[in-house]
Amino acid sequence: MNQTDKPLILIVDDNPKNHQFIGILLQKNGYEPAASLSGIRALEFVNRCLPALILLDVTMPGMDGFEVCQKLKESEKTKYIPVIFLTARISSEDIAKGFEVGGVDYITKPFQPIELLARVKNHIEMKILRGFLPICSKCKSIRDDKGYWAGIEHYLEAHSHAVFSHGLCPDCSEELYGDQEWYKKRYKSKEDSNTDLSR
Repeated sequence: MNQTDKPLILIVDDNPKNHQFIGILLQKNGYEPAASLSGIRALEFVNRCLPALILLDVTMPGMDGFEVCQKLKESEKTKYIPVIFLTARISSEDIAKGFEVGGVDYITKPFQPIELLARVKNHIEMKILRGFLPICSKCKSIRDDKGYWAGIEHYLEAHSHAVFSHGLCPDCSEELYGDQEWYKKRYKSKEDSNTDLSR
């Protein structure tokens, strides 16, 4: 992943100490943390700036985490943001409700830092495979979360840990070099020998 393009993680929790602890943990591991003390403020934040992922407490005054997640999933703009619930509520009903309203994962408090980081990393990498990607039908550029257009290769490098190797498929090789003598000698002779063997 491009080191200059750190994924933005929004932490939504009514406890400032949790913001501080999780924020430092994320920052040390290559993420850009942002914090919100309430569900309403979190919804205001995502209207201004789209995070790559949201860590969402369930039990908060006013609007709880389930309602926040439900509102996120009702909006075209925010429905593809992965939401991981962070909560001390561990009943089967609460866990089921978390998934029902659109959460992608559920971490119980107190949590292990290594577990939280592993789940964050996993869901950020999965987002690129799961989300809606606006792509140009002519040049195949992809529009990112900030509205900028980039080549598909650049986009994948910036949003995943993929490493590219380059080559040419047979059709493109034929199109580029099909009329070159060296290409004809190298590949046409192989085709002829394969044809002979198949007879």
